[in-house]
Amino acid sequence: MLMRSEPFTEVNRLAQQLFGAPATGTWSRPTAMPADAYRNGDEFVIVFDLPGVDKDAIDIDIERNVLTVRAERRPVDLGEHAQATLSERPLGVFSRQMFLGDALDTDRVDATYHNGVLALRIPIAEKAKPRKISVGGRAEHEQKVLNG
Repeated sequence: MLMRSEPFTEVNRLAQQLFGAPATGTWSRPTAMPADAYRNGDEFVIVFDLPGVDKDAIDIDIERNVLTVRAERRPVDLGEHAQATLSERPLGVFSRQMFLGDALDTDRVDATYHNGVLALRIPIAEKAKPRKISVGGRAEHEQKVLNG
């Protein structure tokens, strides 16, 4: 149902942890955002962590079964006389792309944002849901036609 499209995300995270590299993103090089994905009954759920991001700074697009989520965490105005003594939270652009399978109904995506968590709920397409097939209908009909 879902294929990852960012093979170097884990390598970047490991480098950031080992070498203390800042996790900031720019418009030309967005930072990836952590996500979880799972199936829950007749829907597929993808959850993204975006703490400190305003709802208006989130952009969600789906084109040809490619989901793109972009968000921007802007710096907080500390005031004229404030001096930052510690700054570890990443700022800038966060971006994530995922390939969605044909089994999902991408025309009916529901997006919610609460407490810094973006949740996308995508229904499973009707054609992809399990269904029962009856056996014997056609052969019985052909037998009746032959026997008249």
